[in-house]
Amino acid sequence: MFKKLPDAGAATVTVLIDGKPFQAPQGCTAAAAALLAGATSTRTTAVSEAPRAPYCMMGVCFDCLVTVDGIGNRQGCLIEVREGMRIESQHGRRVAE
Repeated sequence: MFKKLPDAGAATVTVLIDGKPFQAPQGCTAAAAALLAGATSTRTTAVSEAPRAPYCMMGVCFDCLVTVDGIGNRQGCLIEVREGMRIESQHGRRVAE
């Protein structure tokens, strides 16, 4: 569904996507990395828990919300990946702590 053209010389960083290591192209966003890793959704809605995936990739639609390094409701399309980043799918409503 989502493919990036190969670039043999591109630098990569290792990120964890839902606990699994993935070599993401340096400079790509968390949402793009999740899609490149094969994710079909990155969150579920708060009420019906319907699956959602990144859509606009420019910060307008909020369908790319993920948890990044333990902080929820982050727009994955606006966050550049970095070495060791933990990207986790969000499921349902977020619980206030």
